[in-house]
Amino acid sequence: MSVSVRDARRSKADQRWVESVYRDYLDDLAPLNTGVFPALGEVGHREPDQLARWFTDPSAYPLLILREVEPVGFAMVVRDSGRSMQTPIDYRMAEFFVMRPLRRRGIGESAVRLIFDRFAGRWEILEYQRNPGAVSFWRRVVVRYTGGRYQERCANGEVRQIFDSGGHRVPHGS
Repeated sequence: MSVSVRDARRSKADQRWVESVYRDYLDDLAPLNTGVFPALGEVGHREPDQLARWFTDPSAYPLLILREVEPVGFAMVVRDSGRSMQTPIDYRMAEFFVMRPLRRRGIGESAVRLIFDRFAGRWEILEYQRNPGAVSFWRRVVVRYTGGRYQERCANGEVRQIFDSGGHRVPHGS
């Protein structure tokens, strides 16, 4: 099985695919009751507006995850704006989604490794403790990727992993 990741901004078809599964992503998060995702339409958060920001924000990298040549998920990597002076971070995994029927097949972990290698630097991954599946996934992937060399903090209902990744740096604007 071949897994790859590509910039979803380079193709309107890729953008449309992400838009077509975004509702599935939100539906997966809704039962967790994290309070992070308001009902669409509240406080100006409309689905098309949210997605449009993904594809126009110069500090965001919307990525399409493919198995062979078929799209199966997406990720949103965000370059940190320097808001955390306590622990400088280069990148955050803002969103990550693999279609439900294709989970637990190694696709997500393979995609994450490609992403970490592509965006070398200091990373922060955040999960909500109310989402035990995500906590388990990210702990497993980060432990394997780093060989156990990472920091984890749990506070205020959140789990955060912080670590350094390898690979090559992506130039600004790529």
